Amino acid sequence: MTAPQTASAANLIKNPGFETAGTGDMPYCWERSGWGDNDFTFTTTADAHTGTKAMKVELTRRVDGDRKALITESAACAPVVTPGKQYDLGLWYKTTTPDAAITLFRHDTTAGWQYWTDLKTLDLAGGWTEATVRTPEVPAGTDRISWGVSVYGTGSATTDDYTMDQVPDPVLPPQCTGTAAQCADGRWDVLPTQNPVRSMHSVVLRNGKVLLIAGSGNDESQFEAGTFTSAVYDPANGSYRIVPTPKDMFCAGHVQLQDGRVLVMSGNKGYPTADGRVGYQGYKDSYVFDPETETYTRTNDMNDGHWYPSATILGNGDVISFGGLREDSTGSVTAELFSEAEQRWQPLWKVNQTWSYWGLYPSMILMQDGRLFYSGSHVFGNNIPGTGSAIYDYGANTTTQVPGLRNKDERDQSASVLLPPAQDQKVLTLGGGNIDSNPEANRLTDIIDLKQPNPSYVAGPPIPQGTVDLGNGPVPQTGNQGKMYVSAVLLPDGKVLETGGALHNRADPVYETSLFDPASETFDPVAVDPEARGYHSSAFLLPDGRVMTTGDNPGNGSWNHDVSVYSPPYLFKGPRPRITSVIDTEWTYGDTQRITVDRPIAKAELIRPAAVTHSSDPNQRFVDLPLSVDGDNVDLNVTSNPNLAPPGWYMLFAVDANGVPSVAEWVHLQGPQALKATDASAHVHDFADAPRGKATGPGRKRVSQQVGPTVSGCDRHYGSINVCVPTRFPAEVKRTAAARCEWLRTNDYGRLKVNGKDDPLGLDRNRDGIACGKGDVTRR
Repeated sequence: MTAPQTASAANLIKNPGFETAGTGDMPYCWERSGWGDNDFTFTTTADAHTGTKAMKVELTRRVDGDRKALITESAACAPVVTPGKQYDLGLWYKTTTPDAAITLFRHDTTAGWQYWTDLKTLDLAGGWTEATVRTPEVPAGTDRISWGVSVYGTGSATTDDYTMDQVPDPVLPPQCTGTAAQCADGRWDVLPTQNPVRSMHSVVLRNGKVLLIAGSGNDESQFEAGTFTSAVYDPANGSYRIVPTPKDMFCAGHVQLQDGRVLVMSGNKGYPTADGRVGYQGYKDSYVFDPETETYTRTNDMNDGHWYPSATILGNGDVISFGGLREDSTGSVTAELFSEAEQRWQPLWKVNQTWSYWGLYPSMILMQDGRLFYSGSHVFGNNIPGTGSAIYDYGANTTTQVPGLRNKDERDQSASVLLPPAQDQKVLTLGGGNIDSNPEANRLTDIIDLKQPNPSYVAGPPIPQGTVDLGNGPVPQTGNQGKMYVSAVLLPDGKVLETGGALHNRADPVYETSLFDPASETFDPVAVDPEARGYHSSAFLLPDGRVMTTGDNPGNGSWNHDVSVYSPPYLFKGPRPRITSVIDTEWTYGDTQRITVDRPIAKAELIRPAAVTHSSDPNQRFVDLPLSVDGDNVDLNVTSNPNLAPPGWYMLFAVDANGVPSVAEWVHLQGPQALKATDASAHVHDFADAPRGKATGPGRKRVSQQVGPTVSGCDRHYGSINVCVPTRFPAEVKRTAAARCEWLRTNDYGRLKVNGKDDPLGLDRNRDGIACGKGDVTRR
C-alpha cells in the first residue's frame, strides 16, 4: 500500500485525488454520506482528471434527499480551520445532472458535526471542468470542516483533485475618515425636511425610493374627512411626493411581490366607538402599488377583514396572511393566500385552514423547507396559547409548538429577525411588553437555530440599556428596564441594528441603539437616535447602506414628523468598494452571476428590501452569495433554494474585509419553485424535522375569535379617538385620580372630554364631563 497523500502547505486536503485506498471501499479520508429515499452508487473510477482515480456518485432513482462523498469527519482527516477566516475551495468535475452542489459541514467544539451551507451549484459538464468557491467566514466555535459534492437529482457527478487554501488576511487596515466617535459608533443626522404624512408603514421600492403609507394616520378627523395619504420619498434628493390613496390603509399588511410591486392588504374600515363598545374594524379590500406609476390598483377582495395582518411571501411567489381583526372587530381565523400565478386572492375553499387565531401582526418567517416559523413577536396584549412560538406546515396543515421563548406574554411589539446569513436559519427576538398589563418593557433576547432537529429558543444577551424619558427628561434605565416598539434592521456587514422603543404603552421613550453581531452573539452600543421612536415608528436599510427612521405616535395622539438617518461605523472606515459592473440583473436560482469590483471583497449578499410596520418585517433577510474570485472578476453563486431567497428584487452589496459595503445594485431573482431537473425538489437538508412540541391539526371550523374592544390598550371613555389613555397605568403610578391625572399631564394629554356617562378610571370625580379638571384632583 502506498503512503497516504497528506495535506501540503498549499492544500489543506488529505488524499485530494483519491489515489490512496482506505480500509473499506472508500478512499483514505473520504466517506459516504447522504439521506432520503433514493437509489445510488459510489464508485472509484479510473476516469480521472489527473492520476488514476476519481470519485463518481450517481443517483438512479430519487424521491427526496441526496448522496455525497465527503471528507471524513474526523480529527485525522477533516481540515483544521480558524474562526473568522475564509477558505478557497476547488475541484475538477464532470456531471450528467444539474442538481449537484458543493456542500459544507462544520465541527462545532460544543455541538459536534453539523450541516453548514451549500456554496455552489455545479453546471452540467461533459468534460472535466474546474469549480472554485470561497467560503463565508468560519463561524465562532468551529475547529474543522468537511465538504464534498452532493448529488440531489438523478444523474451523476464525478470529481477529482480537491484543493483548499486559506484566504490571506487583508493587507490594508481600516482607515478612519471621521471622528473617533463616528468610526466607533456611527452618526445620526436629523434631516432638514420633515415627513409630510403620519406614516406607519415603510417600504423600500426597487428603484431606491421609499413608500410611506399613512392612510388616516391614526387620526379620526382624517378618517371622517376621507383624507387618506401616502408619500414617496426619494433619498437621492430628499424630496417627497404625496400619492393619492384610495382607502384607509392605516395598520394594513404589505409585502413586495415578485415583480417589485407592493401588495397592500386590508386596513381600517372603522375606528372604535367613543364609548369603547365597538373596536377597530378591518376591511376586505386589497391593493397593489406600482413603483413605476406610483399609483394603487385594486385587486379582488380577501375572504375576511384583517386589520393588523401578517404577510409572508413564499418560495413560489405566493403570499400567505394570517390574523388581524374582521369587519365586526372580532379576530380573524381565516388564512388567506394570494396567488402569484393568478394575481388574485384565492377563494376560501382553495386555502388550507386550521381555524387558528394568530393574533395581530404575528411574525411568520419562511423557513428553508417552506414551512413557517411563528417567532412569538406580535402586537397588543398576550401571546397565543401554549409556548408562544410554533412551526406551521401549510402543506400538512399542522402546527407544532416550539419551546423556550421566555416571558411569552410580554413579547407585544418585540422584533424578530432571521439573522444573517439566511442559510444559517437562526432567528433572534428582541424586547417587548404588554399593552394590557402595561409592565415595564423587557430586555430579553432569545435565539433559535431552526437547523436543529428539535429546535428550541435559548436565552440571548440582554439588550443594552440606554436612557428613558419618564416625563422630566432622559434618565438612565435601571433594573430590568428594556423596551417595546423596538426596530431591528439587517446591515450589509452582517450585523443587526436595533434601535428605538419605549418603556410603556405609547409612553416613556427609550433612547438606545446597538449593533448585534450574530457571530459572537453580542451587542455593541453605538450612537443613539436623538428622536423618540416608539409606537408607529419604522427603521429600514437604504441602498446606500444607511438606515432611515421615521415616526412616533405617543398616547396623547401627537406625531413625530422628524426623520433620522444613521450612518453606521462602516461608512467611516475608508473608501467603499464599488461594483463596477453587473453582467446581468435578471437572476435565477442556482445561477453563477459575474460582477466586477474595483478592489478585493470578502463577501457579497442579497438583502431583501424592507416592508416594515409595528416592529415587524418577517420577509427581511440577508442571503449569502459564496464567491469565486479571479482578480476583480467575482462570480457569485446564487442559492438554488427559493425558500431561502423568495423571488423578487434584492439589494446586492459587495463588502470588503473590513466590513465596508458598496452602494447596492438592484437585481431581480426569480425562477421555478423546483430545481432544474424535473424530478428534483428544492435542495433542503434534514433539519427542524423532529420538534417535540405539541402538534395539532385543523381545529373545529368557526367564524372568528372574540377579541375585546380595548385590544389596543386604550380606554376610549376619554378624549378623542386618536388619544390613548391607558387602560392600565404604569405600576409606579398610584391608583388615585391625582396620580393618574399628573401622569397624563406630564405626558401632554391636555384637556380630556369624558365620552358618555362611564368613568372607569375615576378621572372625573366632580362629574362635569371633563377628566382631570381642577375639581377632580383637589383634595376635599
